[in-house]
This record gives sequence, structure tokens and C-alpha cells, in this order.
Amino acid sequence: MNYYPYLLNKIKQVTDEISKKDFDNFINLIIKTPRIYIIGAGRSGLVSKAFGMRLVHLKKKVFIVGETITPSMRRGDTLVAVSGSGKTTWVVETAKASKCLGGKVAAITWDTKSELANLADIVVQIPSEAVPRKISGYTTRELMGIPLPPLGSLFEISTLIFFEACVLELMSRLGIEEEEMKKIHANL
Repeated sequence: MNYYPYLLNKIKQVTDEISKKDFDNFINLIIKTPRIYIIGAGRSGLVSKAFGMRLVHLKKKVFIVGETITPSMRRGDTLVAVSGSGKTTWVVETAKASKCLGGKVAAITWDTKSELANLADIVVQIPSEAVPRKISGYTTRELMGIPLPPLGSLFEISTLIFFEACVLELMSRLGIEEEEMKKIHANL
């Protein structure tokens, strides 16, 4: 099977279903927030950190939860919490703490009924698990012609694309050109 067209089609299906309203609400929150905290576990964490890096290039104050140099959260700050299932313990517990500290929570998840989504001020659904896995086992699904990327890959890839679209929108709304962003890019 040629997986490139298959994967690209699946990613397009997912990203086409991301709500424009959710996108706009997320962008508006990012613009208004004085300081942004980012959290995600595993590969969702890597995608989150990539977004955090771009926000720094866009002159936002950004911190990665769990890093030793991350300062305390203040009232009015925002936590961007990324968890496909919305059940990742570390992410959910951090969202609870953020709410107690007077922060806002923006949840990026596929499950709008999850604990993380219920805690959030804004939820962006990345509907990557819309295809039910009625047949368990990746190899079995592949043999039957219905492969899905394993272990949340569709969520993570689609979330990265969502975040890149956010970066482009933020560049436009904030009036920041790529050349200006390059001046802030890491040089060590």
C-alpha cells in the first residue's frame, strides 16, 4: 500500500473538521494572554514545544511546564494543554492547578467530553479519533485495508498543522514578518 496519499488524506480530513470558531477563540486568547505555559506529554509534548518556540519568535512570553527555569503562573496567564485523550494525568493535574491559580486553560484534544476539556476555558477539538477502532490490532486493520496511524500519530500530526496555521494567523494579526522572527530564533 502507498501510505503517503493515505496519510495525507487522513490528515486533511481531520484538519478540515477543526472548528473555525475554536480556531478564532484560541488565537484571540493567545493574543490577549500576557504569559503562556505549554504542556503535553510524550509526542504531544514535542508538538507543544514546537508551538511554544514559534510563539517566542512571535514575541510572546512562553514557558514549558516542567522545565527548571519555568516561573510561577500568575492570574490571567494561560496554559495550553495538549492531550489527545484528555486524560493524561500530568496534563490534567496541571490544568487543575492552573485553574486554582487563576489561569485560563486552552485544551487541545480529540475528546471534548474528557476531564481536560471539562476543565478548559477553550477547547479545540482535533477530531483525529473520529474513526472508531472497531477492529483492534494495527496489523489486522492494515490487512483488512483500514490502517490508522498508530498510537495517536494522527492527532499529533494534525495538532502540529493546527499550530502552524495558528502561527500564520498570529503573524498576520500581530504584523510580524518572518525576517523579524528570524532575529529572535535561537543562535546558540
